[in-house]
Amino acid sequence: MGICALSYIGVRSDREADWHAFATGQLGMHAVDAAGRHRSFRMDGQAQRFVVSDETGDTLAFLGWEVATRDDLEHLAAQLDAAGTAVTPGSAALADRRQVGALVHFSDPAGNRVELVVDPVQADTAFAPGRPISGFVTGPLGLGHAVLHVPDAEALVPFYRDLLGFRVSDYGLTPVPMFFFHVNGRHHSFAIIGSGQAGLHHFMVEYGNLDDVGQGYDLALARGDGIAYTLGRHTNDYMTSFYAHTPSGFFIESGWGGRVIDPATWTPHETHCGPSFWGHDRPYLPDAQRDAFRALRTAAAEQGLRAPPVTECPWLYDLMHRR
Repeated sequence: MGICALSYIGVRSDREADWHAFATGQLGMHAVDAAGRHRSFRMDGQAQRFVVSDETGDTLAFLGWEVATRDDLEHLAAQLDAAGTAVTPGSAALADRRQVGALVHFSDPAGNRVELVVDPVQADTAFAPGRPISGFVTGPLGLGHAVLHVPDAEALVPFYRDLLGFRVSDYGLTPVPMFFFHVNGRHHSFAIIGSGQAGLHHFMVEYGNLDDVGQGYDLALARGDGIAYTLGRHTNDYMTSFYAHTPSGFFIESGWGGRVIDPATWTPHETHCGPSFWGHDRPYLPDAQRDAFRALRTAAAEQGLRAPPVTECPWLYDLMHRR
């Protein structure tokens, strides 16, 4: 079956107190007791989803990808090794820190640490959000999605698509090359942006209720400089979202209403309409770059582009309410 979900994300930062306040008060994550040199946070029943490691650098530390079985773990490790990628088995101590049954780790061609894990530990206490929210959309869709800056996006595609088995959802080549990949029904769990830079651009968490996003937007506005992208809606995964500045400089997208696809019938394709139907203005960008995105949104409005209407399904909404 191969990789089935984004299990967890780790970042390096020595701004532990700032991250604790942001993860709980802004995002609504559940803080787990700090142990050693890191803090960890929950988003659901899994023992940890987000880790802040007390190391300098303010950058991505690792991405943890879940596989279904230990046979899948061994198969992928052998496949990577045969292709010339050095794979290191994770020690029992590291598995304990990551709260998983077993793992291996390696670096992708751009130098990002990737961990493949199996059997993530489930917590024995209920999820307790850091602010009143309805909860995160996780389960078989995983944590959300992660998007990385890379020097050359097109050069990195074969590693993730052909070696790790990620499937291309869609891609755009202007104003910068961007490739989006799925590993389950979530439209994309991973993306790379050929910006010429390196590191984490953002990761996304999806909420079960649009009001959770709106209230988070108000909280970020109250911080004065908290908004990186204004409220908007994406053209490929239909996510209604905003992006907040984090203590480490990269962004976190808070979203609702993301698209779920059927991987068995999905056909990858190039997109030409820009990243957003509306909104997602980027006040942090230089004027020339900001204007390029504005022009794409103006064209989308002139063409009347929009996502399909949300299906009104009393059976589904009743089931979600009871869960």
